[in-house]
Amino acid sequence: MATAPTSLRTTAGNLCLGSAPDSWGVWFPEDDRQVPYTRFLDELAEAGYEWLELGPYGYLPTDPRQLREELDARGLKVSGGTAFGALHRPEAWDEMLVHVCRVAELTAAAGAHHLVLIPPMYRDEKTGAFTESPVLTAEQWAGFGKAADRLGKLLLDDYDVRLVVHPHADSHIQTQPEIERLLNESDSRWTNLCLDTGHVAYGGGGDNVDLIRRFGERVGYVHIKQMDPDVLARVAAEDLSFGEAVERGVCVSPPAGVPNPADVVCELSLLDAELFVIVEQDLYPCAPEVPLPIAVGTREHLAGCGLTGTRRPALKTPGDR
Repeated sequence: MATAPTSLRTTAGNLCLGSAPDSWGVWFPEDDRQVPYTRFLDELAEAGYEWLELGPYGYLPTDPRQLREELDARGLKVSGGTAFGALHRPEAWDEMLVHVCRVAELTAAAGAHHLVLIPPMYRDEKTGAFTESPVLTAEQWAGFGKAADRLGKLLLDDYDVRLVVHPHADSHIQTQPEIERLLNESDSRWTNLCLDTGHVAYGGGGDNVDLIRRFGERVGYVHIKQMDPDVLARVAAEDLSFGEAVERGVCVSPPAGVPNPADVVCELSLLDAELFVIVEQDLYPCAPEVPLPIAVGTREHLAGCGLTGTRRPALKTPGDR
């Protein structure tokens, strides 16, 4: 597998590396199979990361003062918040908004300016059972981009937090055509993309480099991960849910898997934007001793690709790029 040229150590200076609770096997606010948040924070700092995404609301402290004390004690900073939100269900708007605004408030209090919105999965994360149709109706699609813009404008106006929508396996925004449709039917002032390299590859073999080249001005935030092609083949052949795929090891550490992180870093480094690039390797569930060595090895590999930045990216509006 190709490695990034040495020159990328300087040209990738627009990218700022971080990680997330997901890389420690954390999917839920509370779960007996997850490590305590104090262990996550301790090991994140030990692994050499400075920035973190908040993860599921309620896993880390939701009191801003307590959160700040925990982070300051370890020299950590927040890149953004994370929320699930159903933009295709108008009847659930009010309930969704309450949750997203709680996350936005905590995100802003932590000094961060991005909210990663993940569409809800249409299959249960633990059982794999279908909870709704995997296909949106024409009516649902017609309102999707408008709902995203409505939410994005509210978050920016009220919290100075920018909305980045995260494609996700087993959700209605997972394939490259679905990602492109969302971007084409939304306004860059309010709605942009959290490019998750692993989920793009998972969703029908999407092309991350092509998305960056054609929609680079809409990439506002990045999750970097790799998927095992052999497990992806079994996902298609056996109709596995994402939870089942993760248990079979679909998420792998670099340099294994697709896409090649060096290719992604190279392409991102050419954008006229400063971006957080957050490591996410889905490990739920995993033994407590598993995440730390993976986190260290991943950071070291990405450093070899030129992704070593630790400074905070400056916020730019799409019109500034």
